[in-house]
Amino acid sequence: MTLPPTTPMAPGAHKFPQVTGIRWFNVAILVLTPLIAVYGLAFVPLVTKTTVFACGYYLFSMLGITAGYHRLWSHRSYNACLPLQIFLMLGGISSVQGSCYFWARSHRSHHRWTDTEKDPYDSSRGLFWTHLGWIIFKTKLRSGPVDSSDLGTDPLVQWTHYNYFPLAAVFGYALPALIPALWNDFWGGFCFSGALRLTIAHHCTFAINSLAHYLGSTPYDDRLSPRDHLLSAILTMGEGYHNFHHQFPMDYRNAYLWYQYDPTKWFIAVCKLLGLASNLRVFPSNEIAKGALTMQLKHLKKVQDSIIWPREVEQLPIVTWDNFQEESKSRPLILVSGFIHDVSTFLDQHPGGAACLTKNTGKDMTAAFFGGVYRHSNAAHNLMSMMRVGILAGGVCPPNQSIPPSQVLFVARRQQPDTQPDTPTQ
Repeated sequence: MTLPPTTPMAPGAHKFPQVTGIRWFNVAILVLTPLIAVYGLAFVPLVTKTTVFACGYYLFSMLGITAGYHRLWSHRSYNACLPLQIFLMLGGISSVQGSCYFWARSHRSHHRWTDTEKDPYDSSRGLFWTHLGWIIFKTKLRSGPVDSSDLGTDPLVQWTHYNYFPLAAVFGYALPALIPALWNDFWGGFCFSGALRLTIAHHCTFAINSLAHYLGSTPYDDRLSPRDHLLSAILTMGEGYHNFHHQFPMDYRNAYLWYQYDPTKWFIAVCKLLGLASNLRVFPSNEIAKGALTMQLKHLKKVQDSIIWPREVEQLPIVTWDNFQEESKSRPLILVSGFIHDVSTFLDQHPGGAACLTKNTGKDMTAAFFGGVYRHSNAAHNLMSMMRVGILAGGVCPPNQSIPPSQVLFVARRQQPDTQPDTPTQ
């Protein structure tokens, strides 16, 4: 039996999808909220207590997304006790970005189908699509299937999913205004703790899907779009080291190196110290190092391929001693490590003067070159290898002297073995 062909879901450039409708509720939230924030900045006095509360409530909302919706429920990168789960769940709800069930399921689909047509926020469709388009437009696109059975059986996730709208109204809008009302600043709370906080939280979170796939470097893998960048990390509470995250998604850290900015990682680590979190998952350091080395070697291979190297030994003619002596009468040829070098283009540049070379034409200068007269630098050895014009027949070529220092370590591409069967399966 011959297996039927299939169309692979490979990463590639995809056009902005055809819009079939508008999600007007989402549009209203994303338009009215910043307008209220702008109105507040223009006309509502800023009270110190409200400012401090707004900043604290913003951290509460962002941690609910980064440490809760994302690292706990989307990736199960650690375990949290029930009080911490409730804290993070309410924080995520206060950011008004949908229920945890919706958010985590979409995010898993994004990881499973990254940069394909089944990716709900496919980066190849452009920054606007990944930042806002997928949220406000209805299309015929369908997210790729993922296993979300654990979310379906989690009582907290399910209860908040079915009660999301009243919870979002209370924690997203009511509490941020009512708490500042205790010090007679209801409107300041409504505009700053409510609308301004939500606006910043929305777009900083959306930047995970947009900027983190466009801005920065690819230190672990460059086959897909996720990038690492400090700016993205600052905007997203540490989520900006996205290249690392897509390579090692179940690691509770987004920033692997100690000096990288990842306050969400620090928060989870502190929760572990307090006994609130456990089983913090980390990818083996050895395998992370392999990913980093792979990309470093890939970069070095590009640099290596851009450099002009000496001619291969197989391309050089083999010359007898008599021919070497005869040729040396018409041009300055010097023997070093079994190789014959034409130094005519270097006479005027030699630090010791041209006479040092011309008086030794036709001689074996191996011992002198490697310390008998002067121990030449790696740069001198590399440069001299570019002047090779032949190999002396029967000459001695010491291994530690024949290879230029720049070629002692050399990046080679290893071909994958052929794993295809010799005959088709019947």
